[in-house]
Amino acid sequence: MRALLFILFTCAFAKALAQQISPQTYVVDILRIAATIDLDFDKETVQGAYEVDFLMLEDANEVLLDAKDMTVSKSLSTSSIAISSTKSHIILSGDFKKGNSYSAQFTYTVQPKQAAYFVNRNGKSQFWTQGQGKYTSHWLPSIDDMNDKIEFDVSIIEDGFTAIANGIRNEESVNGAYLKTNFDMQQPMSSYLVSLVAGDYMLEERLTTSATPLQLYYYPEDIDEVEPTYRHSVAIFDFLEKEIGVPYPWKIYSQVPVKDFIYAGMENTAATTFADTFVVDSIGYIDRNYLTINAHELSHQWFGNMVTETKSEHHWLHEGFATYYALLAERAILGDDYFYFKLFESAEQLRELSDAGKGQTLVAAGGSSLTYYQKGAWAIHILRNLVGEAVFREAVKNYVTNYAYRNVTTQDFMNEVKALSDVSLDNFEKNWLYQSAFQSQEALDALKKSDFMKNYFNLQALRTIPLNTKIPELRDAINSAHVSLSQEAVYQLSGEDIKVAKPLYMLAFQSEDLLTRQAISLTTPELRAQLEPAFKTLLNDESYVTQERALFTLWSYYKGKNDADGQKETLDALKDTFGFTDGNVRTLWLALSLVTPTYEDDSIESRYKELVSYTKPQQKYVLRQNAFRYINQLGIMDAEILRNLVEASTHHYWRFRDYARELLHTVLQNPNTQEILTNVLPKLSAEELAYLERIDKL
Repeated sequence: MRALLFILFTCAFAKALAQQISPQTYVVDILRIAATIDLDFDKETVQGAYEVDFLMLEDANEVLLDAKDMTVSKSLSTSSIAISSTKSHIILSGDFKKGNSYSAQFTYTVQPKQAAYFVNRNGKSQFWTQGQGKYTSHWLPSIDDMNDKIEFDVSIIEDGFTAIANGIRNEESVNGAYLKTNFDMQQPMSSYLVSLVAGDYMLEERLTTSATPLQLYYYPEDIDEVEPTYRHSVAIFDFLEKEIGVPYPWKIYSQVPVKDFIYAGMENTAATTFADTFVVDSIGYIDRNYLTINAHELSHQWFGNMVTETKSEHHWLHEGFATYYALLAERAILGDDYFYFKLFESAEQLRELSDAGKGQTLVAAGGSSLTYYQKGAWAIHILRNLVGEAVFREAVKNYVTNYAYRNVTTQDFMNEVKALSDVSLDNFEKNWLYQSAFQSQEALDALKKSDFMKNYFNLQALRTIPLNTKIPELRDAINSAHVSLSQEAVYQLSGEDIKVAKPLYMLAFQSEDLLTRQAISLTTPELRAQLEPAFKTLLNDESYVTQERALFTLWSYYKGKNDADGQKETLDALKDTFGFTDGNVRTLWLALSLVTPTYEDDSIESRYKELVSYTKPQQKYVLRQNAFRYINQLGIMDAEILRNLVEASTHHYWRFRDYARELLHTVLQNPNTQEILTNVLPKLSAEELAYLERIDKL
């Protein structure tokens, strides 16, 4: 994670007792930053009335705030502080004396290039920020270093929208017309954790056992999705407070979904932002729910927000702890089998990476997410087993308490463990913290403490054995109460002689477990006639993953048989199903219906228009990507599609942008598409035209 850089002359500023930047120069302590924000959705600009309070630790005549491409509109300071700006900083000039406190006030304007995004959500304006890795200084003058912890108080005048930011929400009327909302933080935090969201939201509030308000935001049209989306939120909170042994430090906790977020979620202090693709209904919950992200981002409120790394080589102290404590919270809700199987899945990924010679040291800068998150979680699990749960819990409690609102290194954490444990930790540190290879055998031994995992490994070992020699074991697995065992048994039926496999398939079809039945849909690329009647029942399962796979498999099966009635029956079964927020079922259904010649001829145009409409900028990027994918497979192209594809090629989310650019490059090889592009050019933005010029397509 990153924070914001604060510089004096050519040196970075440092916070006393916490901020230390080489050379070890202590210059200024930023105490508080307050800003009243005004958003201009038409011009996509941020205006702020800003105040910064700071204590000088050395004499100086300049203080620089990180501020990217900001214009100082007006100095509001009554003191002798002069305020100016450069491309990267706002400069506070004055005769600053060691030991004295100062306050500077000014207004500023900026059109953020990153870290703050104005988006169109189904024709409604939305704004959200994302400081991690992109820096808050692109929209709010602040400090690009996580070692300086500051109290941030953000205010905003709500003009037709609801705002959410860090801290306790207080409302006041402005001239009887507008609502000014003030967010009071009270405790200091790193700048990268500052957040502001504005949009069309409703609120549901729940209280935890410790009476902490959980503020759960949602779009007005998603009221039926509130329960499945935020399911177990109170239970997660209560568990983490008890397990960590330190009360939640921020007084209030908000969660808000936003459109086209660049991560799954972000643990902004007391105000988590998450991708609205995790807003699910009761059917979607089984396959794509918010539970893990919910627990992970809440864990960060202690690990990362309250106690923060000094620099990136200790990043596992954020992500490893958040991953592991989220898994512990899920264990409390979903059970031991789930816990151990998730550890097993991550161990397999880490083992494969390590065996390929690509393992990474945990305590090092530049590590991958897999290393910091999953290897970090594994290191904590091994350490917990090594020193015992009681010692580990007490050490973590001391670690969080002793370093509250401060910055830490890996050694700081290990010192807390060593202070309580009589067990030598030399080998642990060598093998898990400073060794690039993943310790597969030690991980396997830890997993074998679970009887469930022993049974899973025994079943997994049967993969190379002929089907007719393992039927009793597979039957027992399918009948077991462990979904991972029953799924593994179904996976081992794939590609086998249907005469031998059919009784086991039928047993799996009879299961009441949706994931066992889903395993059939995922491992049957070509449907065999013996399974057709039972396979059709998968269309009715309450799983959008299962429905999507069953739809395609059955439609393809009937197409191969030239069975128009079978195709129609299959399409009719899911004609009113949308699926996840990415429209996984609906976009597939539209594509299949458009290439089924006999299917509802009179509605072809409306179905075509619907599929094209999902490529528009106001739609979620996940829905747009599905629509573009099927449109490309269908060989469809017109001016509207091409214009939307060019726009997508400049999207702020890089994964979607890269997908769109690759697809655009492909379709522009077609001379007909080049001709369409000529007609589209006058409708494109300057940014879109600049991209086309950059790739030499103008």
